[in-house]
Amino acid sequence: MKILYITPDIKNSGGIARVVALKANYLVSVLNYKVDILTVNDCNGDFFYPFDSKIQWFTIDKSKNKALFLWRYLQLIKKIIYDQKPDIVIVCDAVLWIFIPWLIKSKTPLVFETHVSVNLKKIQKKGFLNKVRSEIILFLKRITSRKFDKFIVLTEKGAKEWKINNSKVIPNPVSFISESQASLKNKKAIAVCRHSYEKGLDRLLLIWKEVLKNYPDWILDVYGQWDADLKYQKNAEKMKIAKKINFISPVADIEDCYNQSSVFLMTSRSEAFPMVLLEAMNCGLPSVAYDCSSGPGEIIENNQNGFLIEDDNIGLFVEKLELLMKDKDLRLELGKNAKKTTEQYEIRLIMNTWIALFEDLKKTS
Repeated sequence: MKILYITPDIKNSGGIARVVALKANYLVSVLNYKVDILTVNDCNGDFFYPFDSKIQWFTIDKSKNKALFLWRYLQLIKKIIYDQKPDIVIVCDAVLWIFIPWLIKSKTPLVFETHVSVNLKKIQKKGFLNKVRSEIILFLKRITSRKFDKFIVLTEKGAKEWKINNSKVIPNPVSFISESQASLKNKKAIAVCRHSYEKGLDRLLLIWKEVLKNYPDWILDVYGQWDADLKYQKNAEKMKIAKKINFISPVADIEDCYNQSSVFLMTSRSEAFPMVLLEAMNCGLPSVAYDCSSGPGEIIENNQNGFLIEDDNIGLFVEKLELLMKDKDLRLELGKNAKKTTEQYEIRLIMNTWIALFEDLKKTS
């Protein structure tokens, strides 16, 4: 089987890069598939996640001339499909994906795989015109989504958001299987996210300021790519909580970081199917997360393997977090259940679903 992935830049430490690496490596090393990846060069440097050496790469550099870039991009896609003759093409949240099914004419089955919620807001924009613009973009995305042979979403909520008939739910696999469970004895909480509006770090800082009033000996570690102006570090300084928060760049061995922590926190405004939440739970961490439109609510069973909090209810978030801080036995109980929850997301099980999809699409093409 030959698979062509079309992706955004995946040299970074983000979730899309992580899941593409996991699946592509599995297809090549376990199933002996031929995998090609077309990616847009957004930055220099090495890949954060390892990719199998058998994967064949095609790259295109971004250009300030958007029209010229689009033409070159589509021509390259056509050439790769013609030369490599893939059995399946998977467009994974690729740059300018909205043009691909309209302008690429091929008998090869075309699959779209999305890792973002329909409700994603990268920046905070208000006003009537911005609302109209967002609705128009969403309308165009929904029309385009119907042009794919299959449209892969990560959750049932995600499928309902898109409101299309060609969707199929395939969740992300857990990134690793931790051999042990975190001791949960350290007075340390952990969050893993990039420093962007949709990840809600501003909300996390407000929560942490509140819990420090009763638990001043706890530390919060925040792992993730910083923004250019260090906005959240500066906010922590202004709030006089900077000494109780460590902002740490992405690390390869995140498993060890989870194992040194006792609670996982997620305050995102938007998620699809957060891999970092699965990773933390696989290490036996109880979680406290906002129930945003999609993602955490599909993984966390409230009061069983963590706490799911009404979105933006800071008071309830603080209450449940403090409950875990003071009760180690509760942390251990919820953490044990959390680890068991992740068994259904083991990569072999998830990839079996993908394999069945590939075989069905190849038969009907």
